[in-house]
Amino acid sequence: MIDFIQQYPPVTQALIATLFTWGLTAAGAALVFLTKSVNPKLMDSMLGFAAGVMIAASFWSLLAPAIAMAEQTGQIPWLTAVIGFMAGGVFMRGVDLLLPHLHLNLEKGQDEGIKTSWKRTTLLVLAITMHNIPEGLAVGVAFGAVASGLPSATIGGAVALAIGIGLQNLPEGTAISMPLRREGMGRMKSFLLGQASGVVEPIAGVLGALFVLHIQKILPYALSFAAGAMIFVVVEELIPESQRNEKNIDIVTMATLVGFSVMMMLDVALG
Repeated sequence: MIDFIQQYPPVTQALIATLFTWGLTAAGAALVFLTKSVNPKLMDSMLGFAAGVMIAASFWSLLAPAIAMAEQTGQIPWLTAVIGFMAGGVFMRGVDLLLPHLHLNLEKGQDEGIKTSWKRTTLLVLAITMHNIPEGLAVGVAFGAVASGLPSATIGGAVALAIGIGLQNLPEGTAISMPLRREGMGRMKSFLLGQASGVVEPIAGVLGALFVLHIQKILPYALSFAAGAMIFVVVEELIPESQRNEKNIDIVTMATLVGFSVMMMLDVALG
């Protein structure tokens, strides 16, 4: 995959990588054609795995390179990382307050953001879509950073991040399509809505790559920003959702550790 993607310019690399992550969202949503439900313990474990992947990616693929870049460009490493990281979290909090959305396993009336009359299905899709914005942005910024020529930004690291994000997108696609199917929606419509939550990733990825290519001085901030946004999503939704059933907490915790280990392995091996 690395040899294939290296032949393209950074923006195209970001597009290919985020089309891949979107494709795995669609693959997760496609499970709706095979079954009407997924075992709750398995679903919770998949969400825990996704949380572990995102936590590891936030450090190994984003924060660690950001700190190294800040040092290489004469910035104060810890200050740059903190500013970017907190800015990412604050941005996602703002989106959380404004964008109407409904978390998994909750009912209409428990939705967050600006109050609307939108259907529950729309609000569910928007909740997952909100997650995919920082994920696409992170992949795009990672590929854009490679063009900077700084030693801390490698094509292997960017590819590892794309693979990790793709892996954790599988349960997110399933988490949308399955509830819709259980509520009586047709298989095709459930699938289309499930995969639609990932359509923002190629858009965010291309914009992220373009942004850092034109303003390379903000690279460390951009990488830290993406990390902060991803950690916000993990803490605000993925972990609470995965541990909603107290009987599954232990197995979900282990799945989170497995997800962290897989992403760490990918980044160290490829980066």
